[in-house]
Amino acid sequence: MIRLFALLFVTLLPTIAAAQSEEIVLGLSRDEVAITATFNGSDVLIFGAVKRDAPLPEGGPLEVIITLAGPSEPVTVRRKERILGIWANRDQIEIDAAPSFYAVATSAPMGDALSAVEDLRHNITIPRAVNASGAPSELMDGLAFSNALIRIRAGEGLYQVLDSTIDFEEETLFRGQITLPAALTEGDYAIRIFLTRGGMIVDDYETTIVVYKAGLERWLYETSRNQPLFYGLMSLAIAIAAGWLASAAFRVFQR
Repeated sequence: MIRLFALLFVTLLPTIAAAQSEEIVLGLSRDEVAITATFNGSDVLIFGAVKRDAPLPEGGPLEVIITLAGPSEPVTVRRKERILGIWANRDQIEIDAAPSFYAVATSAPMGDALSAVEDLRHNITIPRAVNASGAPSELMDGLAFSNALIRIRAGEGLYQVLDSTIDFEEETLFRGQITLPAALTEGDYAIRIFLTRGGMIVDDYETTIVVYKAGLERWLYETSRNQPLFYGLMSLAIAIAAGWLASAAFRVFQR
């Protein structure tokens, strides 16, 4: 038994040494994003380096994977069917947790940078990040619902797959950019960086950036939550004023 443990230790020693000798040193172009009345999206530049205490280990090229995830929330996905000429909701599932925004960028094609085992362990790809365990047992195609959610949000720019977009020089310096769309949810956005070799993760790093409403957007949001009566009256007054101005402008142009 002792000889068996010794053999296993000797076999795993190069992997352990590689994991300890390569570490991520990270930098961000910003650590917060303010949503204002004129906000139409923003870019987040993620850059860093690989710190080494030993020469480059063997086992294939080193790759970098970066994920940026917004706050997760439960989502109900419904499927419509045409019944007697009318489109109606038929089946539905509750997705327990789906990130409001999710982007994954890599320095190489995902199939080369990450193994299925590591993806299952760390939930890195978009299908793994969307937890659809709430599908009823009688639905044989429950996966189609989560795929539909992914397809819809990808079309809105909320889910992004950025294969081979990370610049990685000499397996030391890396740089990636992720574009945030205008339709963002407030909260902490988690950034994860993974170093992989041969599809296996050798080091990882986590940090966050904060997305928050500011200026007029913040005031309107707080007013709608804390003073709903005043907010409703103000909205009504603005609608009446806008209608009157539009009518007055129409009459002027008619003359």
